[in-house]
Amino acid sequence: MTDAERIADLERRVTALESAAGGDGGTRPRATPGTPPAERPALPADTFWALEGLRERAPADEGGAVLFTGVVRTPDGATWEWQEAHPADEILARSWEEAGAALEALASPVRMLLLREVLHGRSTAAELAELAAFGTSGQVYHHLRRLTAAGWLRSAARGRYAVPPERVVPLLAAIAAVQR
Repeated sequence: MTDAERIADLERRVTALESAAGGDGGTRPRATPGTPPAERPALPADTFWALEGLRERAPADEGGAVLFTGVVRTPDGATWEWQEAHPADEILARSWEEAGAALEALASPVRMLLLREVLHGRSTAAELAELAAFGTSGQVYHHLRRLTAAGWLRSAARGRYAVPPERVVPLLAAIAAVQR
């Protein structure tokens, strides 16, 4: 599937969520994840603007939805913007086994470091193999293959790797989700 097809598919899904708008979705407790409350800077009154918009488009009493979105300037100078929404009932109903392979690829500390280095601009296998933390060049290639197979990396050219644009924000969202 091309990037244009993925974007068109995403736009169709967002349109479907928007057409499901209605109701206030009720109230629920809210917490701001990340930094402990005592260390957090004061947040503006509209802190939950994305949540409020999602509640309008996909009320909880109609199944709700999961949304992740971001605008990111990575250390290598690239800027990525992404938004993805999924109806919660579809996520709950589908088989989760396939997600296991993608998540398993992230379960390795070495692979997480490789992804971080690629986002920081180290794009060739040779550059990555120079870093002692990754072991031998054979080990580096093994991890690169696993990340590529799971969709977290793409071979951009011979010996060069990149995090696909559609995976930058989801990757950072996954990292943010597990940080305490």
